[in-house]
Amino acid sequence: MKTIQQLFYCVLLCITSLTCFSQDVALWEQFNGRYDFTVVGNTLNPLENNPNSFCTIFTTSSESLNLQPNDEIEKAYIYWAGSGTGDLEIKLNGQIVTSERNFPMFKNNLDYFSAYADVTAIVQATGNGLYTVSELDLLSAITDTGYCINRTNFGGWAIVVVFKNDSLPLNQLNVYDGLQAVSSAQNNLTLTLNNLNVVDNIGAKLGFIAWEGDATLANQETFKFNGFDLTNELNPLGNAFNSTNSFTGSSQLYNMDLDVYNIESFIEIGNPIATIELTSLQDFVMISTVISKLNNQLPDATVSFEIPEFECNSRILNVNYTVFNVNSTDNLPAGIPVSIFANDTYINTFFTQNLIPIGGNEMGNIQFTIPSSVPADFELKFIVDQGENGLGIQKELNEDNNQFSQDISLYFFPAVNPLENLKSCNLKFGKGFFDLTNIENAVKINPEDIVSIYNSFEDATEEINPVTNLSQYEVHQTPKEIFVRVTNNRCYSITSLLLEVKNCPPIIYNLVTANNDGPNDTFYIEGLRDIFENFKLEIYNRWGNLVWEGNHQTEDWNGFATKGPRIMGDKVTPGTYYYILNLNDPDYNKALTGFIHVTN
Repeated sequence: MKTIQQLFYCVLLCITSLTCFSQDVALWEQFNGRYDFTVVGNTLNPLENNPNSFCTIFTTSSESLNLQPNDEIEKAYIYWAGSGTGDLEIKLNGQIVTSERNFPMFKNNLDYFSAYADVTAIVQATGNGLYTVSELDLLSAITDTGYCINRTNFGGWAIVVVFKNDSLPLNQLNVYDGLQAVSSAQNNLTLTLNNLNVVDNIGAKLGFIAWEGDATLANQETFKFNGFDLTNELNPLGNAFNSTNSFTGSSQLYNMDLDVYNIESFIEIGNPIATIELTSLQDFVMISTVISKLNNQLPDATVSFEIPEFECNSRILNVNYTVFNVNSTDNLPAGIPVSIFANDTYINTFFTQNLIPIGGNEMGNIQFTIPSSVPADFELKFIVDQGENGLGIQKELNEDNNQFSQDISLYFFPAVNPLENLKSCNLKFGKGFFDLTNIENAVKINPEDIVSIYNSFEDATEEINPVTNLSQYEVHQTPKEIFVRVTNNRCYSITSLLLEVKNCPPIIYNLVTANNDGPNDTFYIEGLRDIFENFKLEIYNRWGNLVWEGNHQTEDWNGFATKGPRIMGDKVTPGTYYYILNLNDPDYNKALTGFIHVTN
């Protein structure tokens, strides 16, 4: 299915002025080196439409490309144009070509169009030979009586071929495109060609693709460059757009022009801008493409750098960079400055060390420090051919491609809160269980940081063997230091805390059944032995007489008296007894006292 673009938006935008330009003719592509160009194309009109009244058009036409044996095709762009809103899918030598950029125009209360596609692969594969455009179907559009009545029914195509040859001088080729027009309603059009590098004028030429010009309709029709009229044998003064092809010498390229002019006498050396002026008091002419060729020899410095590897908590950067001299026509001398900026803060300037040939580069490394005033996230910029004063020292083919930048993020150790030591009850000989689950929230300041706990500093550094049982972490000997690693997306901090045990108050069970049946046979105090190693325990009867005394070296009291008037070894009578427990511990200055119930 053919693609026909209905450009209703153009009509809506232009309904008041009845004129619509989709895009001014402007720079599309630049080539620097041993390049030249040619243009090959053909019309779809069977005759010139002005003296002849016809409402028909071909859908196919052909033309041959004839390059020299050592010409190597670099790029090929096809442009096609015609009446109507546009057939945007055609075939070139049987291969489907779809428009990549469209240029609509509304003029004379009618639609016109131009389209573009890159056909480099097709032309490189084909080389010299016949090129046929087919299925460029504009018949349904030009049957609109408006085109036939005002004689603007037309269609055609042209391929701009850029080629290189080692025998050519060093040139700069600029391809400008868009779609603009002159007519009886708008007699004059001025185009500005920028980004020119005019070193000398030898061999300077200018080519263009224009549409709908009529050889028999010439009313003060001129084509000027920098104010000078351009003419040649095919294009006499006053009839610049006259269905001619300067590349083939044909004057039967009905209602389109493929012309080229020598502009050696009109180019201004050193001026990067030139003007083209089109004038027509009657003929409707659209221009879509302009190609300039200028002889020049200049370098073109560009620069790039690799994102450096960062050390945590450091503002020192080691950057690998490359200064290039590609797409150039002369060597880049040594000593070209390269300035470094962090955001808009000037950092440093260094200089290239060697002459860089055409197509070559120089690689190097530079170390510099980012000031503390620059935030951690910033844009790092290298600008070649710019010194600390902001000025360059080398004239280049392109003065607008000297900067290279990338976003940089410095990484710093995550900030942490200081941790308090943890204490747990002594479970004999310095053993204890600890709850480590609250350490994460206590230590980290940034909630996105990751926290892990380790038994040694080495494990924390290598991030191996993390503690997994955080709620019941068992320690067999205290004090013990554990290590907490806090990690952000690049760096980590390690802090530590001590796990310590304390002698918790013992739990006293106050029932003794001295019958040797197992349960409660002795006065048992949980958390006493192997913890309070200097304790002293005394048992008194209800009359205040000491009946038993013990310490860490004696067994638990089993209900037998060892002190007082009772016979040594006698079992005490059932009843209530009073105990005094001196822990002899700095944390417990007062004795623990209470009653014991003894039964048989």
